[in-house]
Amino acid sequence: MIRNYLKIAIRQLRKQKMYAAVKIGGFALGIAACILIALYIRNETSFDRSYPDADRIYRVVGYYNIDGKTEKGTDWPAPMGKVLKSDFPEVKLSGRLMPNSLFDKAGSNEVRRADKTQNTFEQGFTYADQEMLDMLKLPMVYGKRENALKEPYTLVMSKRKAEKYFPGENPVGKVIYLNNDKAHPYTIGGVMENIPETSHLRKFDFLLTLKGVEFYQGEQTNWNASNYPDYILLRPGTNVAQFEKKFTADLIKNYFLPAMVGSGMKDAEKEAAKFSLHLQNIKDINLKSYDIYDDTPHGDIRFVWLFGAIAGFILVIACINFVNLSTAKSANRAKEVGLRKVVGSYRSGLINQFLTESFIYSIISFLLGITIAWLLLPYFNTLASKSLTMPWNDWWFIPVMLGAATIVGIVAGLYPAFYLSGFTPIQVLKGSISGGSKSSILRNSLVVFQFTASIILIISTIVIYKQTHYILNKQVGFDKDQVMIVQGTNTLGDRAVKNFKTDLLKFSSVKNASISDYLPVEGTKRNGNTFYNEGRSKLDAGVSGQFWQIDDTYLKTLGIKLIAGRNFSYQMATDTVNAVIINQTMANKLNLKDPVGKRITNGYGVYPIVGVVHDFNFESMRGNIEPIVLHFGLSTSIVSVKVSGTDMKTTIANVSALWKKYSPDQPMRYTFLDEQFANMYADVQRTGSIFTSFAVLAIIIACLGLFALSAFMAEQRSKEIGIRKVLGASVQGITAMLSIDFVKLVIIAIVIASPIAAWGLSRWFLQDFAYKAPINWYLIFAAAGVAAILISLITVSFQSIKAALMNPVKSLKSE
Repeated sequence: MIRNYLKIAIRQLRKQKMYAAVKIGGFALGIAACILIALYIRNETSFDRSYPDADRIYRVVGYYNIDGKTEKGTDWPAPMGKVLKSDFPEVKLSGRLMPNSLFDKAGSNEVRRADKTQNTFEQGFTYADQEMLDMLKLPMVYGKRENALKEPYTLVMSKRKAEKYFPGENPVGKVIYLNNDKAHPYTIGGVMENIPETSHLRKFDFLLTLKGVEFYQGEQTNWNASNYPDYILLRPGTNVAQFEKKFTADLIKNYFLPAMVGSGMKDAEKEAAKFSLHLQNIKDINLKSYDIYDDTPHGDIRFVWLFGAIAGFILVIACINFVNLSTAKSANRAKEVGLRKVVGSYRSGLINQFLTESFIYSIISFLLGITIAWLLLPYFNTLASKSLTMPWNDWWFIPVMLGAATIVGIVAGLYPAFYLSGFTPIQVLKGSISGGSKSSILRNSLVVFQFTASIILIISTIVIYKQTHYILNKQVGFDKDQVMIVQGTNTLGDRAVKNFKTDLLKFSSVKNASISDYLPVEGTKRNGNTFYNEGRSKLDAGVSGQFWQIDDTYLKTLGIKLIAGRNFSYQMATDTVNAVIINQTMANKLNLKDPVGKRITNGYGVYPIVGVVHDFNFESMRGNIEPIVLHFGLSTSIVSVKVSGTDMKTTIANVSALWKKYSPDQPMRYTFLDEQFANMYADVQRTGSIFTSFAVLAIIIACLGLFALSAFMAEQRSKEIGIRKVLGASVQGITAMLSIDFVKLVIIAIVIASPIAAWGLSRWFLQDFAYKAPINWYLIFAAAGVAAILISLITVSFQSIKAALMNPVKSLKSE
């Protein structure tokens, strides 16, 4: 029996080549999209699961209620890590990281072996307690994990970096220098296996010990400065929810509140009540930290849901093509069903026959879809910024694909099988069943669904493109064009950096230059402080803001406008001591109507205001402009060079030659400010590209079905068309008649899709930006609608025109 089912199914496939190609092609594209998205989701949900005690490892997250808005962060005072272990028996281990590049050697460094002369730039440095190694149980290649970071000035490096600097050697006990700092050499305490790519700590290749480290005097006992992410390992059986309440109340009562009162904070109890502590399981960090500022790369659970929904939509669209074409071709199978029932076939046998056909289509589609997914994987990796691979060798891959092919084949073929097998033989043989063209309510509904999904994706693509274009071209209050960023200049020393800057200014193509690590783009140094008007620290609430160190040419180099007062000057002796320049937002937050000449404090010093600058966006435009205070001094890791754009190649060559003169053993590293600015929105641009790609794919699949349906409709109405032509109907009239039904369906889809797309984009995408592009929704709806109508017309017009041009004699000769 099964052999007969297969034989008939293959015979049908050969007989209806075009319809088979559409069914298989649409299915294959949908399956390919689903496989790619499934690989992405599998990767995103596999993060931080390799640690043996992952279920009991938590990161401490703070929730801060500021002006009715909850902000979340992971930085805590230096002593809190020890207190968590000593005061709470539920905590087995606690450890701190220090990835913040504000402090010494965290972030990036120039590295060299003690017995070499050539420096190599490396990123991925963080300070860490020995307890972090114990908690995460990172496997070691060389050295013992238990004491790898217990001594001052020791570090643990990854296997790949050990092979780079000490190929074929055991580097434990060897010495390296960071940034030419021979006064503080680092001894290698161990080599760990490479941190997995599916870890939120994957960017770290060097762990510097926190043993004996104090970044400023009194830091290790200061409860008013928060710089360290804290991780804890809970003992088995601990009730996490109860422990959260317990340690939040205890820490606030015994540590945070006394520190606030001791610093003279006004309404300390009221301020303490605004924040709480929570525990985030390490397995949730990658996907559930999109609203937490933590300075680590991670994914977004919203993208996982979104991609999953897109995969579902595309697969449903492909299945709809199958159902539509199967029911539409019912007239061609009706007599077959009637005759088989007359000669004794049971309905169950017919259902099995049609499900077998559906299963064969599904198997062929899956084979083709897997091939397409494999071919498209490099492109998808580029889109999603991933390094996914096809799991050919995983034991589950083939069984899952076979199972999915079976389920999809059955689900997609279930309705056509029951529909076709339900025909009554007498009605069929009398000619009462005239075909699928009449009973088209379900088919039309499915076409509307297809185009609704496609139009939502089109609208999303347009809005994301507009928002991306807006933020990349908006005036941000500084000049980001043609600013060359020379990095790693701290290795020259303070005096040499100044001389390097002076020599740069001698080039005719260099307009200006500045020495400062603080730049108005993410990924550069940051330093948060709380400021008060002088004498008001015990009376007023503090204003949180950035505290940046800049030189006297910083404002001119970056084109930041001074709107009151003056710039810094080496001619003013007091400027190098404590003078500051603030932005408009800081002046407004401190209620300073005429700020120049006023004095502010951050608890560590008193600073006279000598100038006010126009507000500029120094962070992503996802947030509003925050307060900032600029003070005079040198932070020497970066030199910004404003150049003319006439001969960039020669300018870069000249700067490189000058760099080689100052640092012959260290290659020059440089980038451009506008590139770094664009990199802040790389995720937005990737989102736009992904939506564009999936929108195109959904439209292709929908159009494949529309093309086949239009061909079928033309075939079903061939005699009607022949009669109309004999009676004088024009080619244009017949083409319009055949096309108008599909256009009506697309218009209905536009009406349904537009409000759904607007609601979804406003809730999911645009709400992440404080600065939103001006969007005319009606214009966007119209553009997406016109595009969808044109696509549908182009798709069906070929078959419509072909049918209209057919000789009526051929269609009427059988009458």
